[in-house]
Amino acid sequence: MTPISARMSARDWALLGLLSFIWGGSFFFAKVAVAEIPPLTLVFGRVLLAAIALGLCLAAIGQSLPRGAPLWRLFFIMGLLNNVVPFGLLFWAQTEIASALASILNATTPLFTVLVAHAFTDDEKLSAGKIIGVLAGLAGVAVMIGPGVLTGLDRAVLAELACIAAAVSYAVSGTIGRRFRTMGITPMQTAFGPLVASSAILLPLSLLVDRSYALPVPGLKAIGALIGLALISTAFAYIIFFRLMARVGVTNVTLVTFLIPPSAILLGVGLLGERLLPSHVAGMALIALGLSAIDGRLWRRLRRQAPASEAKASTTRS
Repeated sequence: MTPISARMSARDWALLGLLSFIWGGSFFFAKVAVAEIPPLTLVFGRVLLAAIALGLCLAAIGQSLPRGAPLWRLFFIMGLLNNVVPFGLLFWAQTEIASALASILNATTPLFTVLVAHAFTDDEKLSAGKIIGVLAGLAGVAVMIGPGVLTGLDRAVLAELACIAAAVSYAVSGTIGRRFRTMGITPMQTAFGPLVASSAILLPLSLLVDRSYALPVPGLKAIGALIGLALISTAFAYIIFFRLMARVGVTNVTLVTFLIPPSAILLGVGLLGERLLPSHVAGMALIALGLSAIDGRLWRRLRRQAPASEAKASTTRS
């Protein structure tokens, strides 16, 4: 088994950047699709199409389908926590709030991941920098949601809280997903299994809650957004995600949510006419500060550069 590397190579960062762009686009796709397709039905369509696509890819490259009861139990847990719950919450939230705001709140995933990883893993423990980062990030969430939460839970506040709950679900699933490394399966098999399990969970929910069998056929724009969600933002993205998780660990790979908001904001503001309030920008800045503290690379580089700058200044004066 390849050991997890705490440090990320240039290739790892490139894959993380690509993943962030793909998942930033998922907020745009979801905002377009959810205007015509109810959230649970949209999630079902997303995971089913993605599962079919990955199943065809597995057959094309000659990889067998995953087998074994313990493995499929884990697939169903991952499917629930990494797909059904967060997708459903985020899609419903985007019926009430802007996709850009949803993406910023989703960027809190690493904040919760470090807490979950500290509690349930041996090699990703809290440090002083991570504690400071979590506190700064949670302060950013409080600034974004604002004091309105104290006067009542309107639908916008509930939608923001749903995004936070989705982030917590992602954090738990990311930590559980580490177990796949010990099961001898490929990243594509790891991505395929939870999507199949999610489809099985969501089929009855879509029929009972959304009455999907009675819904009108959505327009081409919504269908195109659904296909983009399924094939690009799910099937392709999950192959990258699980490959990175196996290489660099859950805390590193969930830093992708730090990079998602810029592309989601550009698409939301530029193509959907959304706008961000000053409190949203301030909250995003605090979350970014917190995530940079959790990662630690920027701060370590600044500490290394400070003595060098002082030495250079001293040489110049002498």
